[in-house]
Amino acid sequence: MQDVKTLLKDAEEFMQASIEYLDETLAHIRAGKANPRILDGIKVDYYGSHVPLSNVATITTPDAKTITVQPWEKGLITVIEKAILNSDVGITPMNNGETIRLGIPPLTEERRKILVKQARHEGEETKISIRNARREAIEQFKKMQKEGLPEDAVKDAENDVQKIHDKYIKRIDDLLAGKEKEIMTV
Repeated sequence: MQDVKTLLKDAEEFMQASIEYLDETLAHIRAGKANPRILDGIKVDYYGSHVPLSNVATITTPDAKTITVQPWEKGLITVIEKAILNSDVGITPMNNGETIRLGIPPLTEERRKILVKQARHEGEETKISIRNARREAIEQFKKMQKEGLPEDAVKDAENDVQKIHDKYIKRIDDLLAGKEKEIMTV
């Protein structure tokens, strides 16, 4: 029989992983500012294997509207350019023979609203997974009660898991508010 503290710890670890996943997902949503993390999902064919772009090039943001990609090997410049074009980033790369520049276009009001909706959807998905973690923990506590755990201990454990749940839901709301502000800032 698992003890209550182990179950609470497991539930909190799952909730923390959900928050980290949301943070990573929100970082990939383009907000009109140059952010090298929007290129994180791009894989490049490097001598027969697909590797992340950051493993074959230096990615920098010289200003708020530009991302530069400096390949470590000159021969990779066309491969990287093709990978960026084929990705869902939606930015056309400019190649000067040594570096690739990505000009971040300003977002239209309509596009901003779509991105906010996308961010909220991701937040809601994360809230659902956190609620599921809470529900599973509570079900385990009730099972433990049938196996002999006192009712007071079960109620205390349910209150504890609810407090953990509330803390992580607030963190999601804070992350979403920050991302919405970033997206809607012109």
